[in-house]
Amino acid sequence: MHLYTMRTALAADFAGTLARLAAMGYATVGVSGRHGRSAGEIRRLLDAVGLRAVLEHIGYDVLRGDGLPGALADLRTLGARWPVVPSLPRAMHTPAGFRAAAREFDRIGAASRAAGLGRLLFHNHGTDHEVVDGERLYDILLTETDPELVGFELDLYWAVKGGADPGALFLGHRHRFPAVHVKDMAADGGFADVGSGVLDFAAMFRTARAGGVRQWLVEHDRPADPFATALTSHRYLAALRY
Repeated sequence: MHLYTMRTALAADFAGTLARLAAMGYATVGVSGRHGRSAGEIRRLLDAVGLRAVLEHIGYDVLRGDGLPGALADLRTLGARWPVVPSLPRAMHTPAGFRAAAREFDRIGAASRAAGLGRLLFHNHGTDHEVVDGERLYDILLTETDPELVGFELDLYWAVKGGADPGALFLGHRHRFPAVHVKDMAADGGFADVGSGVLDFAAMFRTARAGGVRQWLVEHDRPADPFATALTSHRYLAALRY
């Protein structure tokens, strides 16, 4: 479960929300917002219910600035592996901006690996797949970063929304995608609980091994009932065969 999905529930009852997720069968989480708690406090709450953090979303400006050492230390405290840039500032959505980000990503990724952690990951949104001045922005990051230092947390919903083919990305850029956000799309293009929308997860997952996927993280950006979303999504994925 990517914990952004559960943000309203976590704000009301952090420990209780984690306990309910564990009872549903979730084993790992992606951290996205701490709700006033330290990395150590979150780690203790996760350990208490048998959940494990695998990554954390951290602002780009934090990672490219003086906050990098502290962010990496917090990842180790959480027991997580990957720092994730959740988005780039809209002003950077040009080829020059993405090339500047690619250089920063390599530097941050090198620091992460030196700290004993995994590669830096980038989480996409639909606009990251736009073609600007004849260049697809996402392709700049794929081709101009060091595969040993930089990987990607592919949000399946936003990839499709942006016109990308997740299966083609997995096969064309093998081992670059250790994590995915499993997010479904409603028939009207909005968000849906996993398994209730139009995305063909079985087809995508058949190519996931080539992409290097190791973590599937359920996400819904605006769930009406986050616990219902968590439960129905888990049940669908647990039964899915591909």
